[in-house]
Amino acid sequence: MDRSILSPAGRRVVARFARSRVLVAFDYDGTLAPIARTPESAGMRERTRQLLARVAELYPCAIVSGRAYVDLASRVAGLPVRFLFGNHGIEPLAIDRAGTARVRQWIAQLQPQLAGLAGIVLENKTHSIAIHYRSAPDRRRAKRIVTAAVADLAGARAIDGRSAVNVIPEGGANKGVALRQACRLARCRYAIYVGDDGTDEDAFVGLAPNRLLAIRVGQRAGSSAPYAIPRQRDIDRLLGWLVTLRAPTAAGRQTRPSRRLTRDRPPLRHG
Repeated sequence: MDRSILSPAGRRVVARFARSRVLVAFDYDGTLAPIARTPESAGMRERTRQLLARVAELYPCAIVSGRAYVDLASRVAGLPVRFLFGNHGIEPLAIDRAGTARVRQWIAQLQPQLAGLAGIVLENKTHSIAIHYRSAPDRRRAKRIVTAAVADLAGARAIDGRSAVNVIPEGGANKGVALRQACRLARCRYAIYVGDDGTDEDAFVGLAPNRLLAIRVGQRAGSSAPYAIPRQRDIDRLLGWLVTLRAPTAAGRQTRPSRRLTRDRPPLRHG
């Protein structure tokens, strides 16, 4: 079966969800914005920004990012996005003082281990950590070093990203939790979520399969997302479709998506 959301069958799936009371949610880096050499230099193309603005006018819209909330907000300023979540869903609704103190302990533990290692950058985001190794001369070796270092952190959950290892408090909020919160706040039973790396896997299973259209940017064996788009640039095609599907002639026709929308799996129960 063709799992490309850009195929004719995939477009029909998008259309069925678009006719429901659906939340549309995205990761930022690697999804709405191309992966950049440094986190500071990442930004959306102007065409993507224009399309996202229109999508956010037509649908309840959320962005769930590993970036700190303030950083994310500055990058989407002026867009009518209803919900923003930073630090992999921790900000703004799940901030925990104990978790923040734990992050400080992790930083103190990691700094002497990683100091002076070429191309490895420790990013303190207050509520989580990202350890980047994109600029390391030997990325495989850098990843081994970083993975070994974070394995010794108490109460930490490590998640692989794009040339980075993300560290969040174990058992706390994540992108799946944020997706469910956004759906509750928007009173949406259904959701479309688009993401590109390991940090998005929590969101790909954040709702029952018959209520969630999960789309991964780039194919990856073992991903829980049943559909994919091949490249980040293809996000513009998906955004364009979402705009077209909510044109005035289609407005008001909100129905329940077909049971055929996603893989046949038993519904998941969430508290």
